[in-house]
Amino acid sequence: MALKAAGRTSLVDSVVEQLRAQLTGGEWAVGDRIPTEHELAQQLGVGRNTVREAVRVLVHAGLLESRQGNGTFVRSTADPAAVLRGMRHAGAADVLELRAALEAEAARLAAVRRDTHDLLRLRAALTTLRAEGDRNADADLAFHLAVVGATHNAAFVEVYRFFSAQVHEVLVEALGDREMPPVDMDGHEALVAAVEAGDPEEAERQARELLRVPMETVTALTNEPGQSDRAGQTDRVGQTDQPGPSGQSGPSGPSGPSGQSGQSGSNP
Repeated sequence: MALKAAGRTSLVDSVVEQLRAQLTGGEWAVGDRIPTEHELAQQLGVGRNTVREAVRVLVHAGLLESRQGNGTFVRSTADPAAVLRGMRHAGAADVLELRAALEAEAARLAAVRRDTHDLLRLRAALTTLRAEGDRNADADLAFHLAVVGATHNAAFVEVYRFFSAQVHEVLVEALGDREMPPVDMDGHEALVAAVEAGDPEEAERQARELLRVPMETVTALTNEPGQSDRAGQTDRVGQTDQPGPSGQSGPSGPSGPSGQSGQSGSNP
């Protein structure tokens, strides 16, 4: 795919999108060095400052990597912007359900892998959370990041850090001014105790229990279908209508109850 001259409006955005297309379209592979700033400026018909700003955007997005004295290289061809767009179109309950899965697995791994330093960080984060309570959402995030950090899995930490920020944005948009339940301090304490005890099953159970009420609250406030409702809808997809007692067609099976989701979620 050939690069073309950028228009006169939003030059940096135009260059970012064209470079992004080169990356996601496979024109440049991971590890390749992209053309120089001067070469890109000539191909795009823009100034070198514009190219520099566009490259900086893609470096920040994790697609490119600048190496002093060597140039700029392709770090990833997976566009995180596409993930962001998908996240923003997902419902709040769906997003929380995914975060619950991450936090439950993090708790299980933390109970197995935590060391003395991890336990000290967990206790410190819990103390801060008790002091800040519902006044500071960052305190709750810091606590859960401490749990994830105790997994000693760098990929897990980065994914969770990225994902938790998107959860907050989705919840703010979905809930507006409506309030979530207060932070469950006893639940957080029980989670730390399970990690300290080195009990992965109990840690996972406490993580899911800690997030259950927020998940149910979001489902109720947003009128989104809970997991049991979605499961029932899925089970009914593709069912063949069968003749009823009076000869009329009807669904072959009764619809399931519209119960609340039993899956866990997360505080915003």
